[in-house]
Amino acid sequence: MSKNDPSKLFETELRKLEKRLDELVVITSQLKDDNRSLRERQDNLINERASLVQKNEQVRSRVESMITRLKAMEQS
Repeated sequence: MSKNDPSKLFETELRKLEKRLDELVVITSQLKDDNRSLRERQDNLINERASLVQKNEQVRSRVESMITRLKAMEQS
């Protein structure tokens, strides 16, 4: 069998392809984990933002109420 034997070339190329596929499986798994983690982080940030918006609205309402009372006291 010579170095350029088609069956040897085929085997070599097949091994390269198998190795590359194994690498792609690992990368795909890592990307799935990263994606899941990022989605969880995004969900947490969305919830945190909603909570902060609600707190901000409550504070704004209280400040507006205080301003209204202060103006009423000034006019008395």
